[in-house]
Amino acid sequence: YRREQWNRLLEVSADRDELEDNYDDWLRTAEGTLEKLKRNGAGIVKVDIDVNKLVAWCVVANRSVDGRARAEYVSKLLSEA
Repeated sequence: YRREQWNRLLEVSADRDELEDNYDDWLRTAEGTLEKLKRNGAGIVKVDIDVNKLVAWCVVANRSVDGRARAEYVSKLLSEA
């Protein structure tokens, strides 16, 4: 995610209560998770998420913006890369 779009993500997410309150907390958590995965041998690919494009995709797919939709959107981006 992008720092400048974090508040937008919070505004549109149906599961806002499951997200960190601010970008810095999210980034710290995400980086810790990535480090743990790397130590366990997982291949890591970082994906830039434009929240506006995520929202547009959810609208077209008739989906709520939630963890499941975010994961599916990332999977879609990776398959197109």
